[in-house]
Amino acid sequence: MSTPFPPHVLHDYALLADGERGALIGPDGAIGWMCAPTWHDEAVFAGLVGGRGAYAVTPVGRYVFGGYYEDGTLIWRSRWVTDDGIVECREALAFPGDPDRLVLLRQLRAVDGPARVRVVLDPHSDYGATPIDRGSVRRADDGVWELRTGRHRWRWQGAPHAVAGERGLTTEIELKPGERHELVLECAVSPLPAERPEPERVWAATEAAWHKTVPALDGTVAPRDARRAYAVLRGLTAQGGGMVAAATTSLPERAEEGRNYDYRYVWIRDQSYAGQAAAAVGAHDLLDAAVGFVTERLHADGPRLVPAYTVHGDPVPAQRELDLPGYPGGFDRVGNQVREQFQLDCFGEALLLLAAAERHGRLDAGHWKAVETAVRAIADRWRQPDAGIWELGDRLWTHSRLICVAGLRAVAAAAPRHPLADTCTALAGTLLHDAEKTCLHPDGHWQRTPDDPSVDAALLLPGVRGALPADDPRTRATLAACRRELADDHFLYRFRHDERPLEEAEGAFLLCGLVMALAEHQQGRTVEAYRWFERNRGACGASGLYAEEFDIAQRQLRGNLPQAFVHALLLETAARLGE
Repeated sequence: MSTPFPPHVLHDYALLADGERGALIGPDGAIGWMCAPTWHDEAVFAGLVGGRGAYAVTPVGRYVFGGYYEDGTLIWRSRWVTDDGIVECREALAFPGDPDRLVLLRQLRAVDGPARVRVVLDPHSDYGATPIDRGSVRRADDGVWELRTGRHRWRWQGAPHAVAGERGLTTEIELKPGERHELVLECAVSPLPAERPEPERVWAATEAAWHKTVPALDGTVAPRDARRAYAVLRGLTAQGGGMVAAATTSLPERAEEGRNYDYRYVWIRDQSYAGQAAAAVGAHDLLDAAVGFVTERLHADGPRLVPAYTVHGDPVPAQRELDLPGYPGGFDRVGNQVREQFQLDCFGEALLLLAAAERHGRLDAGHWKAVETAVRAIADRWRQPDAGIWELGDRLWTHSRLICVAGLRAVAAAAPRHPLADTCTALAGTLLHDAEKTCLHPDGHWQRTPDDPSVDAALLLPGVRGALPADDPRTRATLAACRRELADDHFLYRFRHDERPLEEAEGAFLLCGLVMALAEHQQGRTVEAYRWFERNRGACGASGLYAEEFDIAQRQLRGNLPQAFVHALLLETAARLGE
């Protein structure tokens, strides 16, 4: 299936997000991916995975592209240098988002010299399968367009002279030097309100909301990047507190390897990472959101907690194919098989999150009931095989048990007088004693499972989180083993898949590289901690967004974008190094 706006390398995309949904903008000014009304719903612009649908603002003629975020926001400025001058398009989803209606703002400005741009609006519902209903297209006397695609209703201001054709609505806009032009697009699945958004008012409200939401973070070692990471985490977090793991689906971790998954859901683990990062910088809004979502799921599902949910707390849809080409090298999957998995470490991460919240005085009686539920679940289920942090199959993963040790000890330390403290301490001792007997390598480092002696970068996390003291020989031996076997020029891989060189099996895992920075910092190796931090901080796209993996040889992002847990660990590491 051909499209006038083919996909680009992930390095070149920027994200707009309002908490309820997100849009990816390419260097050609085309929105190649956006789902509505919320993250896990069908895409209405699906060019990223080979489907129809786009909303593009592109200079006419030759240009080179650039762009940047306004500091501490997800307001993006696409910037093109043309033969005639410089033109910018300031763009944002109105923030905070309305769950029932998205409002997409695009403000064109001729910065230097005149500008001429071509605008295309061609939405398709159902991942590109359902085009504009020709009979629904209406232009009001004041030039405002209304149309429908499947269940989606659209209203578009700012293009009174557009022409409806085979490829949607198209127009050209000419700007004199210094002139501005506003475009406002609305989308909902219910009738749109009679009152239309006023661009100036919506822009002002969006700017004010971002500046109120994102803290200064001047105490971190990289304040601007920390603010961007915080803005990304907030942009991925819906009103109910759920934070999606990424805005996209099926972007390949490795071309044609089959590792292509839908991450538009809330992973309990990732949500806990984000909450702990928020706690590290003293940001209670994101911390409370994470605590609220995780405790609600613990109350609802108890020991049957699953690893991921929709932002509404519902089960993740079953995985299926879309009959699309997919992103080059990837597939076209939506839904996720994670709904069928048991991941023990989720309970440990939940306890780490709740302990962090207790240290900030944020827990009430209902939250402590969730703590009790998680402790009971660990006691009942820690002997069961689980899918583990990397979701590779049910085994007795060492990381899963040790991160539960860390969570239990964190709760006991945060509230030593609470009736649960002694229970947590005793249970942590039981799990640790078992791991010592079955999962300690003869060389002194933690191994992946009782029957797999190899090292895994995930085993750095329990040490960082306090499962054992920083000076414990097993903590230090595991750190040394990761340096020796999984590191390459201050990037870190998760584990060895097989006998191939590390870089042939997958990309370097940015989460692991940042955890390595925390581990080195914990050991007092400040220079090494900074080297790890800076190396992995630089592995971002042009907009400053991080994917899951980084291909060292080709210097390309791999996997879904933006990956929330990378931004969470970047934020936390910037804070810890600044302490």
